Amino acid sequence: MNNQKRKVGRPKQDSKIRILIPGITQVIITPEQYQKLIIQYGENIVSFSLKLLDDWLNSSSPVANKYVGKNNYAFFRSDGWLINEAIRKLKCNQAD
Repeated sequence: MNNQKRKVGRPKQDSKIRILIPGITQVIITPEQYQKLIIQYGENIVSFSLKLLDDWLNSSSPVANKYVGKNNYAFFRSDGWLINEAIRKLKCNQAD
């Protein structure tokens, strides 16, 4: 009988393969993921979301520290806090 455990679920993204964006130091996403986000949300929302997420990851929050050094693509869900906050803040900025 084989005692090896099988891994289930999605494969983990390699955090060493990442896109380098000026001004963004902590967010890790791959170039392919970045392109998908641009297509899905547009450049303005993605840029603002990256800045919001980077600021949060740079904070001293213990919750944020759990995600530093890992691929952060999962934060960009359409029903997640990051995209919704970016859309809300961009709309407020345009109204001013």
